[in-house]
Formats: sequence, structure tokens, C-alpha cells
Amino acid sequence: MNASLRMAVLLSAMGLSACAGMEAKSTYVPEQRAPSIMDADEEYIAYVERIARRRGLDVVWVNVPHKTAEQVQQTAGEPK
Repeated sequence: MNASLRMAVLLSAMGLSACAGMEAKSTYVPEQRAPSIMDADEEYIAYVERIARRRGLDVVWVNVPHKTAEQVQQTAGEPK
């Protein structure tokens, strides 16, 4: 009886402590910055990696492709 009571208390305490650290909302907000030509071209990288994966290849980027000035202007919403 005493051992089963201890076990029940231990399991209920463990169950309650597991939920204690859960938060509904994060306070992290990524900083917004202007697009730059030093940003990686994620669309092109995803395109190349998707094709390589279909062909069973692994891609290792030595020099990651960067956005062109035209892509940066389009992202920033500036007219040409």
C-alpha cells in the first residue's frame, strides 16, 4: 500500500512537471532587415537540391549562390 501510494504520487508529480514548461507563445521576434546581395538565393538552392535529391545525389555547397542586384530590387519592392 505504501509503495503503491508513493508510486502514484511520483507519477502524478512527473506528469504535472512535464506540462509546466510549455508556453503557448514565444517571445522571440526575428529582426527585420533590408534585403542584400549578400543574402543566399534560397529559391535557387532549393531548386538545385530538389533535382539532386531526385537523382540520388548529395549537394555540398562550397560557395553558396547569392542573390543578384535585380533579385534584391524585386524583393525590396523598388521599381527598376
